[in-house]
Amino acid sequence: MPQTDRPVLRSRVWLVAGGVIVALVLVLSTVGVDPPFGAMAVLLGAAVFAAAVLAWALWRARQERRAFEDELTAWAAERAAQAERLRIARDLHDLASHGLGLITVRAAAARTVTGPTMATERAAALADIERTARGATTELRRMLSVLRTPGEGAPLRPAETLADLPRIVAAARAGGVEAVLEVADLGEVSAGTQLTVCAIVREGLTNTVRHAGPTAARVLVVRAGDEVLATVTDDGPAAGWAPHPGAGAGIAGLRERVDALGGTLLGERVGDGYRLTARLPERLGPAGTP
Repeated sequence: MPQTDRPVLRSRVWLVAGGVIVALVLVLSTVGVDPPFGAMAVLLGAAVFAAAVLAWALWRARQERRAFEDELTAWAAERAAQAERLRIARDLHDLASHGLGLITVRAAAARTVTGPTMATERAAALADIERTARGATTELRRMLSVLRTPGEGAPLRPAETLADLPRIVAAARAGGVEAVLEVADLGEVSAGTQLTVCAIVREGLTNTVRHAGPTAARVLVVRAGDEVLATVTDDGPAAGWAPHPGAGAGIAGLRERVDALGGTLLGERVGDGYRLTARLPERLGPAGTP
């Protein structure tokens, strides 16, 4: 976030209050009141009015100051989050480049070895590759741990694949959604795309449960040229269902994940229902294989 976006407190409260009081003084200076009691009443009324103006100005200034502090806090938090994301991105880039570079060089060198030492050299290369990969994996887990909520205790488990889609849909059915899954023949799909498709289906069905309740939903995953198309469509809120709005963090995180793959994410109303559509680039080779 640019420094120029920093919130600035611009308040005209005291200027307005000062102008009102000056106008009051000018009015009093041009109005003559002969009886003493009348003059005292006018002065007393003017003093009460001025005190009310000052009280309003003080209250309004505090309100604006509180709103400004909240806005400034949010701005500072966003800057800190962006700085941390950039730092993690740089660290991950350095880690991946360094580790994979060492592995590539060591493997390429071992592949070209010939002669009586070939077996020994290749065994040593495999040991070096294993050691480098283990070290890189340890560092990767350590850095990614800062992205987890403290105490979350995220277990290590294999990344989700398209084979996990039936389980995700079954979990939605357990929540009352009449979900139907259709997955076309996609050919070979990269691990990142498969993981993102699972996240899209889970978030779409979760939103259906939250906003539409026990309604019908359809999950479709197909290939459209050089893209994998994943859609989650529901028929709208069930009769008598009261939606439970969320914070929107799920869709925001999903959009970042899709953007990272170079894809697009679209949410739109379809009749009484809602459809979440993601297009993920997954290019096919000349022979129909990635």
